[in-house]
Amino acid sequence: MYFTDRGIEELVDRRGEESVTLEWLGDQLRTFVDQNPEFETPIERFATWLARADDEDDE
Repeated sequence: MYFTDRGIEELVDRRGEESVTLEWLGDQLRTFVDQNPEFETPIERFATWLARADDEDDE
């Protein structure tokens, strides 16, 4: 188990029944980066990965 799995598990446990929009998620990611600018690059990579997750050209 990776260290980050604990945070993912907590997210699923606490909010797993909720439905969210990608707009909401984008707002949350922006807020997180505003408060934690040192994570700008990993959040950018994660957002790009999510945006392109179903692109066959990237495989």
